[in-house]
Amino acid sequence: MCTVTFIPVKGKVMLTSNRDEKGVRKKAAAPVVHMVGQYKLLFPQDTQAGGTWIGASETDTTMVLLNGGFIKHEPAAEYRKSRGLIFLDILSQQNSLAAYKKINLLGIEPFTLIIWEAGYLYECRWSGEEKYIREVDTTQPHIWSSVTLYTQDIIQKREQWFAEWLQQHPHPNSADILSFHLFGGNGDAENDIRMNRNNEMLTVSVTNIVCDEQSATMLYNDIIHQEQHQLSLSFVQQQPVS
Repeated sequence: MCTVTFIPVKGKVMLTSNRDEKGVRKKAAAPVVHMVGQYKLLFPQDTQAGGTWIGASETDTTMVLLNGGFIKHEPAAEYRKSRGLIFLDILSQQNSLAAYKKINLLGIEPFTLIIWEAGYLYECRWSGEEKYIREVDTTQPHIWSSVTLYTQDIIQKREQWFAEWLQQHPHPNSADILSFHLFGGNGDAENDIRMNRNNEMLTVSVTNIVCDEQSATMLYNDIIHQEQHQLSLSFVQQQPVS
C-alpha cells in the first residue's frame, strides 16, 4: 500500500502495488472473491483489521490504497475506522468515485486512493480534514509513493527510477512491472521500490492487477511466505448512474 504504478498498454491497464508493512503484522489472507453488499469484489484481506489495500469490483473498478495524504502526519491515538475498511466501503458501491465524494471521513487517518473506473483514473487524497480529487491522464504511466514512508526527495528519485525503467521497457508486461517492483532502485534498501528497514518495516507483498474491458486479473506475490496466487474477476454490465 505504499508504492503504486499505473501503466496503460495495448488496450489494457496494469495497476501494481507494493505493500510496505511492519514486520510483526499478521500474514494477510490470499485474494479471493468476496460478496460485499451487492457486488463481487476480488481482494487480499488484512487479517488484523479486516480490510484491504488493493482490490477490484465486478463494476469495472480497481482501486489501490496508499498511507498518508499530502504530507507525513502524526498518527492519532485511535481512529474511528481503519482505512482498509473504508476502502471496502467505497469499492463495494456501484460508483466508487461517487462513494468517495459522499463518504464521511472525519476521524479517519489520512490516505491516498487511486481509482481506475470505467476507463478513467483518479487520484483521491484525504488530508485528515479535506478531500481532494484529481483526474489523471490515462494515456501515460504514473507512480505514487507513500508520504508517510518517503521524503519528497526520495519520491522524486523513485519517479526518476520509474522513468528510466520505462525507457528500457516501452511495452512492459506483468512480469516486467513485477520485476521493477521487486528490484527497482539503486541498492538503498531503506528506499528502494522493494524496501526493508531492519525487518521492522518492509515490503511484504507485491500485487499486480491487469484490467481489460471484460475482467480484472490479480497476481498476488506474498514475498515473506513465498506464495503466489492468481485469480480473475469478470465485469458485469452496469446500468448508468442517474
